[in-house]
Amino acid sequence: MSVVWLPIEDLNSEPKRARVEIRPTLSFSDEDKIETIQPHDNALVVTLKIGGHDVKRVMVDKGSGAKIMYPDLYRGLNLKPEDLITYDSPLISFDGKVVIPRGQIRLPMQASSEVVEVDFIVVDAYSPYTAIVARPWLHALGVISSTLHLKVKYPSEDQIEEHVGSQSMAR
Repeated sequence: MSVVWLPIEDLNSEPKRARVEIRPTLSFSDEDKIETIQPHDNALVVTLKIGGHDVKRVMVDKGSGAKIMYPDLYRGLNLKPEDLITYDSPLISFDGKVVIPRGQIRLPMQASSEVVEVDFIVVDAYSPYTAIVARPWLHALGVISSTLHLKVKYPSEDQIEEHVGSQSMAR
């Protein structure tokens, strides 16, 4: 048997209660697939607010650490070379070619009520997507993504927010 010594003021005080934090559970079910054509092998492509603008064709890639911005978005946001900071590391594109980035830019990216600053690497390369968001963004928001369900879900205050991917944009 062990003895625990408590200061006298602790003996006279009310017992402390543990803080219980109830968080909604992030999960996917068959109901999340209802508006998708199954079976499919489409990428998870969503619309997000980047730099204050609604941006379509943003691919969610949980296998990558790089956040990429392609020329269509760069021009669409009216960005200039002087807006970029230097980014010296070459990248390998999907087709295996070495791509030298134009630079890097930090922009706010909003998903519903949550805003996260994202450092995009700007590249001059063709892509059917306007941007790729990756693990750092997913982790910053606590996002769980599902390519099967074509959705991302994340906690926001005491509820679950979600973004539904677009099969038509992915194709």
